[in-house]
This record gives sequence, structure tokens and C-alpha cells, in this order.
Amino acid sequence: MPTDPSNPTPGRSLVSRRAVVDIVRSATIGSYGVMGFAGGGLAGRVGEWLGRPPRGLRVRFDGALSIELDLVVAHNLPIAEVARQVDSAIRYAIRRALDRDVDPLVIHVAGLQLAPFDPVAPATARRTRRGVAPDDLASSGTDVA
Repeated sequence: MPTDPSNPTPGRSLVSRRAVVDIVRSATIGSYGVMGFAGGGLAGRVGEWLGRPPRGLRVRFDGALSIELDLVVAHNLPIAEVARQVDSAIRYAIRRALDRDVDPLVIHVAGLQLAPFDPVAPATARRTRRGVAPDDLASSGTDVA
């Protein structure tokens, strides 16, 4: 039976704190430039595996939904822009999933971390004593003069 969104069904829905934490974590980690939550380490990862909220992420329901984050951001990126993007992503995800607004959303940048080395190196021909090695050339199936 289809429902009419302009005429909502009376009742209430309950959302667990863990669901809100998962929404916030997903929106945060999906943001460009975020390397993770501060205070993670091995103990933080084990705690997350056991179902505890990650260190560096606090969610409170004090009549309004309040969120506080401690983040580690990638080095050489504009920190203010990364924080704005995280703020926007979290507010959008919460509004879309829960139809609520986040009253205070506080983001602390607790540290910077170098981004991992990009494994894709520019293709350069290996040199041998005779010049370019035969396996460096593209094998297209046709001879090129």
C-alpha cells in the first residue's frame, strides 16, 4: 500500500546511538583529506571491532543532536576546506537519513598525517647497455619501423 509523503503516518521511530555513529563515521571517512579519527591506534581499532564508537567521535542527544569530532587530516591540504567538506557531508547524511539537523557540530583537527605513497609511478623505460629493453615496448601485434 503506497503512502502519501504529504500525509505522514502518526507514530515515532527510534534510532540507536550506534546507527548515528555509523552514519557520521561513513560520512567523515568518505570525505576527501580525512585520514582517520584521532586517538585511534591499535586499541581504537580493536574497540571499533568490538562495537564501540571510534575514539575521536562523540555523539550526544541533549534534546538536540550534537556531534564532536577529533580528526587527522592529510598533510598539504587546506585544513579549513577539509573541515568544511566534513561538516557539509555529515549534515547532509544526518538530514537525509534521520530528517534532523545537527545543532552543534564541532570539528577539531588533532593532527596531520602524510598521505600514503601513491603506488602508481610514471611509466619510464628501463635502460640497458643497448638502450631500451625489448619488454619495455608495447606489444600491439603490429611491427613499427
